[in-house]
Amino acid sequence: MELLREISEEDIGIAPETKKEVVYKLRNAVRAVLFNEKNQIALLFVSKNNYHKLPGGGVEENEDLTAALKRESREETGCEIESQSEGFGVVIEYRDQFQQLQISYCFLTNLVGEPGVPGFTEEELADGFELRWMSLNEAINTLRQDRPDNYIGKFIKERDLIFLLKAKKLIEK
Repeated sequence: MELLREISEEDIGIAPETKKEVVYKLRNAVRAVLFNEKNQIALLFVSKNNYHKLPGGGVEENEDLTAALKRESREETGCEIESQSEGFGVVIEYRDQFQQLQISYCFLTNLVGEPGVPGFTEEELADGFELRWMSLNEAINTLRQDRPDNYIGKFIKERDLIFLLKAKKLIEK
């Protein structure tokens, strides 16, 4: 999989006061650019913090990327999916505030069968998660206009915009 970008706090507009040594905990995650039969993609709106994100999440212990991708897509969109191919890109995030190094793997996927109902966690419901479907171009423009008001949202916006722009290039080939 191609490394698309590494993101640090400076990339999201946070200038460190002094550079200090950070010991990171590794978190692997998966993201889906999920297309439905209308060629729209799934985006989750996080109303509490004013940003959108691709479906996906953390890879659990002893879980491979494909299993994690299917599980996370089912949980956050209510959809069964199939990958169009192997993952197309990786983004690495250095989240100093959380001492976390997150590696996100992104996949082009298709909806299989009928869409279901998302199974949002209590935390996701409290954050105002809402599933939305839109064209790829509309999703790109939506993320460009997002103004997250929290630390994690700024990383997510940057990361998912990178993934959507790469997905657009792949689809236009």
